[in-house]
Formats: sequence, structure tokens, C-alpha cells
Amino acid sequence: MKYELLNNNKTFLIGTILEEPIFSHETFGEGFYEVKLSVPRLSEHMDILPVIISEKMLKNIVVGQEIGIKGQFRSFNKINGSKSKLVLSVFAREIINSDKTMNPNIVEISGFVCKDPVYRTTPFNREICDILVAVNRAYNKSDYLPCIAWGRNARYIKDAKIGSKINIVGRIQSRDYQKKLENGSIITRTAYEISISRINLDEVAEKYNVLAD
Repeated sequence: MKYELLNNNKTFLIGTILEEPIFSHETFGEGFYEVKLSVPRLSEHMDILPVIISEKMLKNIVVGQEIGIKGQFRSFNKINGSKSKLVLSVFAREIINSDKTMNPNIVEISGFVCKDPVYRTTPFNREICDILVAVNRAYNKSDYLPCIAWGRNARYIKDAKIGSKINIVGRIQSRDYQKKLENGSIITRTAYEISISRINLDEVAEKYNVLAD
């Protein structure tokens, strides 16, 4: 894999394994499993994040263990009938010992704006802007990563043009929300997104590769 395609999507997490691994998929004869990782924020809240781990790295992982993960924040489109859903998870490239002196949740991405930003204010007049970023990956694939900015960062990116190159540093957060189904019932789902702490935007739109998985 080209160096720049590893360097444009970097994630580092420290958290606690919450449950036994669940089989996710197989690629070229190698099995991959999903685990839920509880990652602390500066507040008392915990982000519960899905992490995909190769079977080769599972042998020393147990429920309740605190581990460090180096990898990438990735997406794929899950097809269900005529509908598709963007599924997000952290792909683990390396498992390391946890270090309580380090920030437990860091993500750095470099990609392209692929959808018009959505800017809004809350009833308490807090500024928010949602933006979808395409990050190129090997084998002509791209990861589509939802990001959210606040305050000055929200104002900075609200007029970003599709195709503009963007560099983001932040953290991955989980957020529960309620969705009303066609039969009228309401279910709780979890969304994952990058909460932006630093951002740099190249407003000159470039040609970019956003091939879906």
C-alpha cells in the first residue's frame, strides 16, 4: 500500500474491551472480528466504538482488558434490499500496550469534501456544521467519513466547496439517536462521527477519487 494512503487516515485509541469478539467477515482466507471498545472522554462519558481486528491479533485479547489500537477509521456501504447504509468502524492495524499518559482518542484524516456542508444553530445558539469527507484508500476504494464541527470551526467550513481538499484532526465519537420505522415503532441507533478539533481547508477544488466500496 502506498505510504500516502496509510498516512491520510490515522486513528489511535485506548479503551477497554466490552464483549467477546463477533465474526465480521473473511478476506483472502483471513477472518476478521468486531469488538466493542469503551473509550473515555475528558468528561465522564464513554464512547463505545466498533473495532475490526484480524483473527491473528485476537489470541491475547480478553473482555475487560485495556488495549491500545493503531489503525484507520473506515466505512463501507451495507446493502439491505433497495437501501444502503453507511457502516463505520475502526480497522486495527496494530495492537499496543495502553499508555494512560496519551490522548486515548485521536484521528487524523486528509481527504476531500464530497457533499455540501450542513450548517445550523442549536436552540442555545451553538453553531454546528456537518460535513462528509472522502478519504482515498488502496485498491481504488474510498472511506466516507461524517465529521462535525463546532463554533469557529463550523463557520470556517460551512461554505466549503465539493472537491476541496481538507485536513482534519479530532476524535471519534458515538452518539445514540432515535429513528421512527415505517410501522411506527421507534428504535435507538448509534451514529459514529469525527468531532473536529483542528481543520485546514484548501478551497481550490481538485479532481479526486471517491469510488465506493
